[in-house]
Amino acid sequence: MATWNLNGTKHHVFICNGSSCMRKGGEEVTMAIREEITKCGLDSVVHTSRTRCNGRCQDACVVIVYPEGMWYEGVTEKLGREIVKEHLQHGKPIERSISYRMTDVGMQLQNNRPIGKTKAAAK
Repeated sequence: MATWNLNGTKHHVFICNGSSCMRKGGEEVTMAIREEITKCGLDSVVHTSRTRCNGRCQDACVVIVYPEGMWYEGVTEKLGREIVKEHLQHGKPIERSISYRMTDVGMQLQNNRPIGKTKAAAK
């Protein structure tokens, strides 16, 4: 298993590979994002991690970009490539596809996405 030198990393991209996201093309999205990162010459500044479920299964396939704290919903191979080119390379998030955004007061729902269950109610 690799131990990457993350010095200089500007973005960490989490790609959901939980069961709902995998049914919606999670493997293909993962490969498309990683290929586009290499194609754009961003390997030294963008690190990717596959995750398990991120708790927003209705938004599958979910991709999360940090340090901005932007959660993308409904990510396809095409949208994944667009996220790399526009958001990661040029600093222009794909606003239409953001489900949550980190703000000074915490995560804020975007684009009229379903709120979901509160954590207290799920216990």
